[in-house]
Amino acid sequence: MHSLTAQEAGQAARAWRRKRLTALLFVLPLLLFILLAFVAPIASMLWRSVHHPTVSELIPRTIAELQRWDEHGLPDEASLAVFAEELHALARKRQSGRLAEELNRAFSGMSSVVKSSARQLGRLQPEQLATDGVPTLLKAHRNWSRSEVWYAIKRAGMTYTYDYYLTALDLERHPDEGIRPRDTQIYLKLYSKTLTLALIITLLCALLGYPLSYYLANLPENRANLLLVLVLLPFWTSLLVRTTAWIALLQTNGVINSTLLASGLLDEPLEMLYTSFATVVAMTHILLPFMVLPLYSVMRGIDPSYLRAALSLGDRPLPAFARIYFPMTLPGLSAGALLVFIISVGYYITPALVGGTDGQMISNLIAFHMQSSNNWELAAALGSLLLALILLLYWVYDRFVGASNIKLG
Repeated sequence: MHSLTAQEAGQAARAWRRKRLTALLFVLPLLLFILLAFVAPIASMLWRSVHHPTVSELIPRTIAELQRWDEHGLPDEASLAVFAEELHALARKRQSGRLAEELNRAFSGMSSVVKSSARQLGRLQPEQLATDGVPTLLKAHRNWSRSEVWYAIKRAGMTYTYDYYLTALDLERHPDEGIRPRDTQIYLKLYSKTLTLALIITLLCALLGYPLSYYLANLPENRANLLLVLVLLPFWTSLLVRTTAWIALLQTNGVINSTLLASGLLDEPLEMLYTSFATVVAMTHILLPFMVLPLYSVMRGIDPSYLRAALSLGDRPLPAFARIYFPMTLPGLSAGALLVFIISVGYYITPALVGGTDGQMISNLIAFHMQSSNNWELAAALGSLLLALILLLYWVYDRFVGASNIKLG
């Protein structure tokens, strides 16, 4: 009897392990997708924001020599000679352009300086470098006599650095003053502008989506489903088409301006396209369904007898709505607001097409550094700070509202 019980227990354990293995095999494709599509890119972004070996690979001996420099005055003759030799070698290999690009990020205007100096040094024969290398370098441009330039080269040669995070926060490191604000404040203003636009878009979606969801939730089911299809209709249309439609509506000779001019309400067209106003309007239209769907799903499940009971007990409609109905819709409202806000903070295509310079967001600058300036490290730092900001806002939301109160359906 004991052996039979042990055998049954073993069979039950094996059956349980098979079920767990089957469940894991079903979930494994999703886990791989999350790993490849989300975890790996984010990890790569975080790594690239602090790992920058390019300069140290191009001029390794110079960077090693600069470690002995006290960051005041010019480096010694030996360090300058080593740099002249390495720049000469890069010119012969046609690699000086890469160094010029990297040093230009560390110190503005160094691209042309490095290229012209490399051309002059490249004309020298190897045996001439020992005697003429340093004088030729110093005569090539006055920047080589500035200690700030060599300090920037030393910082750029660090394989692991936090300088890109300082740049993303509009800060810089000075040899005497330490960390200080940069002369040009760009990124913090753009972060503030991005959060402001995202908040305005979220508020507009809530103001437009709440009454619409309430109307749909109180309709008969067949009519509500028909109107809900119209809410979902934008999802079946290309994002590019919807954004292009707003360009046709908002441009100087577009539909809105033409109508207002023809009606006599305006004497000259309004400048609506390529502004923050265009970004807010277009993104509100695109993101409105993300607010309506969570609200509708929550409102549909609220028993209307609660509100009728409050009215039958003598309460007025508006106070009854505010005290009884509205608190029950907060899970859907918070879920919609969180969805709209997070999506709008990282939006790229719509601000790029309709926002112009005035309506750009931080995502557009990240794309610029990845596609145009080829400064992937700064783009990774900006993206990492944006991710940290979103996580911080989510933590604040969870702390004061509670993530468990989110209801998507």
